[in-house]
Amino acid sequence: MSYLDSIICRGFVKGLPAILEYIMSRFIQRHFQIPRAEIGYLRFILESYDGLAVVSTLDNRAALVEITFSESRRQDVEGLLESLAVECCMVAAPSPAPIPPAES
Repeated sequence: MSYLDSIICRGFVKGLPAILEYIMSRFIQRHFQIPRAEIGYLRFILESYDGLAVVSTLDNRAALVEITFSESRRQDVEGLLESLAVECCMVAAPSPAPIPPAES
């Protein structure tokens, strides 16, 4: 039985945080500062490679973007990001601080 199967057997709702943590551990997130005018272009290029990576704008004013991709596609994505870094003037940025959960 795989790790994921054992989590699911414990109960879907109860195991949901563990399932999400397991899934997200298989993805890599990179953060970049980019000129605001280039965000749409970056999104268009990366999303045209269907399923290669997902682009999220974390801060529109600061033009901070997050690029998420599967560990299995790392080599493809990193090669493309190197080219796009030059073309779009992307600069690697540190990961933003996590947002604490809202109190109820």
